[in-house]
Amino acid sequence: MHRWRSGAATLAVRLAAAGRAGARVARRVPTPWPYVIGLFLGAKLLLTLLGLLVLHAWDGVPGAPPPDEALMWAQQREISGHRWISFWFAWDGLLYLRLSELPLTGPWRDFGFPLLYPFLARPVGALLGGDNALALLLISNVAFLLALWYGYRLAEVLLGDAPAARRFTRYLVLLPTAFLFQAALTESLFVCLALAAFYHAERRQWLLVGVLGYFLAMSRSVGLLVALPLALVLLRQHDWRLGPRALLGYLRIGWPLLLLPAGWFTFMAFCRWRGGDWFAYQHAQHTGWGIEVQNPVPVLLNGLAGEPRDAARVLFAVAVLAVLVAGFRRREVAYLVYGVLMVLVPLSMGPAVYRSLLRYLLAAFPVALVLARWARHAGVDVWLTATLAVVQGVLFVLWLTYWTHMII
Repeated sequence: MHRWRSGAATLAVRLAAAGRAGARVARRVPTPWPYVIGLFLGAKLLLTLLGLLVLHAWDGVPGAPPPDEALMWAQQREISGHRWISFWFAWDGLLYLRLSELPLTGPWRDFGFPLLYPFLARPVGALLGGDNALALLLISNVAFLLALWYGYRLAEVLLGDAPAARRFTRYLVLLPTAFLFQAALTESLFVCLALAAFYHAERRQWLLVGVLGYFLAMSRSVGLLVALPLALVLLRQHDWRLGPRALLGYLRIGWPLLLLPAGWFTFMAFCRWRGGDWFAYQHAQHTGWGIEVQNPVPVLLNGLAGEPRDAARVLFAVAVLAVLVAGFRRREVAYLVYGVLMVLVPLSMGPAVYRSLLRYLLAAFPVALVLARWARHAGVDVWLTATLAVVQGVLFVLWLTYWTHMII
């Protein structure tokens, strides 16, 4: 008995020493990394466990997966035998994987997507032994982690204190389709670059903003338009002064914003080089998905009056617009404009975008800024957190059970 007590005491001392050592290491990690990493790992663990449980239950359902999703199910199995990897690939994710593996020699016919994300997977995949699927997931998750860090820092600037910054970062993770940040899609990369660009714009580091904006415009077509809200940040920093002298000053300071259209022009140049057509991207979208630029307002109204699934998607867009407008503050006009663009630009592509609308709305991160401000009262924070978690959980289950056309 004495020997057992002595051993237990020794173990307790060692555990206490390890705990103190861990605390010292945690104190050395600069803020907000401990919070951001904890949030990232928590989301990763919860979604992975939920995904595996749901898929295990789904295996016993007769007729699963639905016949129109059977091909995608087979393609996921080919990517990996580990379901916690394969279920992050659906539709566009499979296309990005194909783009990352196409040989760069010979004819090129796939112009439907900007190429930053799949082309990043080429060198990363080479470092991973040629596993481009794992490379795509690694890029998405690293971008997600960096997006949380930039989101925290930006929220500190805009909301003014650390508790509000933590709330914003948490709500960013809890947005209805935020599980897509971990998927083989462009959402995490795009939002990371957008948050980084706004953060460095607030710090008046305009050359860095331009570099980030260049890649932002190469990640998704709407990235080009982010030049407008970034320019509004510049105007606000100089008290909205106008006139010839002021405009020359804006050009001297904000010229790096011209790198955003340069980023999109780079993709157009690739289209011209490999396809002989500067507008091969536009033509591919029209031919493949029936996308045609049009007035977004009739598209929104027609969606509300359409079939229930389309109406539900469009209601999400209306809710995002309502939150943005209700939470508007004059100092944050740039973020209001950015958020509205992230809603109206997808709608301007016509009804063909309805299936992917919930995915595209994820780029409207200023919604989380408004929610973080509204949730300063602890009771509101709890209820809002719980509601968003339930909504995301339901949509995640739809994703897992191959009702992906409700999401992307």
